Amino acid sequence: MAEKKRSEAKKGRGWIMLLIILTLILFAVLELGKHTLLGWGLALVLTIGFILLRRGILARRSAWVRLLGWIGLLAAWALILWLSWPPVRPVPAVNVKNPQITPVRHVREGDLTGVYTADHQVEVYAGIPYAAPPVGNLRWREPQPAEPWEGILAADHFAPMSMQTQNLPIYNSLAQIIGYHDYSISLDDQYREPASEDSLYLNIWKPAGDVSGLPVLVYIHGGSLQTGQPWYADYSGEGLAREGVIVVNMGYRLGIFGFFADPELAAESPNGTTGNYGLLDQIAALRWVRDNISAFGGDPDNITLSGESAGSACVTALCTSPLAAGLFERVIAESSTVTAPVPAHSFRSLEDAYKAAANTRKRLGDATIEELRAMPAEALAGELSVHHHITVDGYVLPETPYESYAKGIHNEKAQLQGFNLEESAPFLLFSQANLKNYESRIRRIFPGEYGDRVLALYPATTDAQARSRWAEIDSVLLFTYGHYCWERQAIAQQIPVYVYHFVKDNGRLGAWHSGEEVYLYRNIPADSPLYTQADHRLSEIFSGYILNFMWTGDPNGEGLPHWSSGTATTVLELGDEVKETPAPYQDLYRIMDEMYGFTVSGP
Repeated sequence: MAEKKRSEAKKGRGWIMLLIILTLILFAVLELGKHTLLGWGLALVLTIGFILLRRGILARRSAWVRLLGWIGLLAAWALILWLSWPPVRPVPAVNVKNPQITPVRHVREGDLTGVYTADHQVEVYAGIPYAAPPVGNLRWREPQPAEPWEGILAADHFAPMSMQTQNLPIYNSLAQIIGYHDYSISLDDQYREPASEDSLYLNIWKPAGDVSGLPVLVYIHGGSLQTGQPWYADYSGEGLAREGVIVVNMGYRLGIFGFFADPELAAESPNGTTGNYGLLDQIAALRWVRDNISAFGGDPDNITLSGESAGSACVTALCTSPLAAGLFERVIAESSTVTAPVPAHSFRSLEDAYKAAANTRKRLGDATIEELRAMPAEALAGELSVHHHITVDGYVLPETPYESYAKGIHNEKAQLQGFNLEESAPFLLFSQANLKNYESRIRRIFPGEYGDRVLALYPATTDAQARSRWAEIDSVLLFTYGHYCWERQAIAQQIPVYVYHFVKDNGRLGAWHSGEEVYLYRNIPADSPLYTQADHRLSEIFSGYILNFMWTGDPNGEGLPHWSSGTATTVLELGDEVKETPAPYQDLYRIMDEMYGFTVSGP
C-alpha cells in the first residue's frame, strides 16, 4: 500500500513538473514573440483550468483520456498564440506616453508639429513625406515631389520601413539575446513594425526651442540595400541633437524596389535611367533638407552626409554623382565604400543588373513591366536579395566612383571615414574557415601568385589560426580595403580625410560590424550594464570629433587627442586608448593594389 502511494505521488509530481516546464516555454514564446496581453491572460486562465481538471475529473480517467487532455491543452495554447499575434503598429517618435506637442513649423508642403522627448531637451519630427509614394505607376520611376497636405500634419510616429522581407518577432528577440546581449522585457513593444512600399519619409531631431544656423547631419541607414529602418536606437538622432546639432534620416527604396535595372525602364525614363532608384530617393531627401531645414533651425549650407555599411556605400556613390553636387559639404562613412577599382559589395555592372532583371522576370512568369508594376509589393519582396546593388546608369552615376575620383570629380570638401576591428565577425558566424578549406578560400579570391603571397603572409597550421586569419582577410576584402582606396583618392585630390579604426570591446557588439554606431551617435543607454564608464568616455570623445567635423570640417578640438589628416599610413585607434597608430593590413593592401590595378592621380 505504501509503495502504491509513493508511486501515485511521484506521478502527481511528474505531471505538475511537465506542466510547469511547458507553461514556462509558452510564456517565453509569448514574450519573445511580442504577443499581446490577451495571450498572457488566456494562457494563465487555461493553465489554471487544466490544473483543476487534472486534479479532478481527469485524475479518475484512463491514461488515454488524460493524454487527450494534454493534447487539448497544447491545441488551446496554439490557438492562444494565434489569437494574440502582435498587431502591426507604427513606431512612436518618442518613448513617452502622451508626449507634449511642439510648436507648428512650416515646410514646403504645409504645416506640421512634432513631439518632445521626456526631458523636453529634443524635438522629434517623424514621418515627414519628402516625395510622393512610389507605388502603382510610380514604381521604378524617379521620385516625384510630395503633395501638399491640408491642416497640420502630426509628425509623431515613424513611417513604415521600406518594403522588405521581415523576420518573425521571436527571431528578432533571439537575435537581441544571442547577438546583442541586451534584450529587455517590456509591455510597450507588443506589436510588429510596419513595412510598406510607401516609405519615402524623413525624420528630424533638433535641440528644443528656437535655434538657427545649426549644422545638419543627414544619415543613410545600412542593411545591404535590402533591409533596415530609420528608427533604430543605435543611430537615433537624439544623442547628437542633445549636443546642439540637427540630425535627419530617411527611408529609401530597398532591394528590387530600389535597385531593379531593366532596359525597358531606362527607355521609358525621361532621363534614361534605371537601377538607382534608392540613390535617387536619397538625393530627393537631401534636396528637401536643403530647401526646408532652416524651418527647424538648420543651416542648409552646412550639411554633412553620413552612413554606415550599405548606407556608407551610398554616401561614397553620392560623392561622385552630379545630381548630388551642392547638397552636402562633407561626409562621414562607416564600414563600407564603392570606391575601389572593384567594389566588394553593393555594386555591379549594368550588364549584370540587366541579366538579373531578365532572370527575375522569367521567374515571375515572363512578366512584363506593366505586370510587374501591378503585382503586390509582397509578391516581389522575395527578390530583394537579387537586386540590392548600385550600378552605373549614366545619370545618377555616369561612371564608377573610382573613375570619377581619378578625374578629380567629387562633391565632398572633407571626409571622416573608418572601419572596425572585426567587421566580418557577424557574417562568418555560420561559415567559419578551418584548416581544410582555408587555402581554397584564399585561392578563390587571390589567383595564382597572389594566392601564394597571401598564404605566405597569413600562414595557418591549425583550425583556430585558419578561422582567425580568414576573418581578418575577409574583413579587408569586404570592408577595409575600399576605405584605404578612398583615403588615397582623397589625398590625391587634396581633400582633408580623417580615418579611424574602432577596436573597443564591450558586452554587446564590441568591434563587430556596426558596433561603433552607438558611440559615434552618442546613444549608449545610461543604465545599460553592457557598457562601462570607459565606453561612455569613448563615446564622448568619438562624438566630440563628429560634432567638430560637422561644424568646421576638422574633427580636432580642445580636450581631444590629435587626429592627423591624410597620411595613408596612420589611423586614429578608438579603443581603451584613443591614439594614432600605424594603419593595419598594409602588406595585404599592397597585394590587392597589384591584383586590382589600383592607381591614383592628383589634380
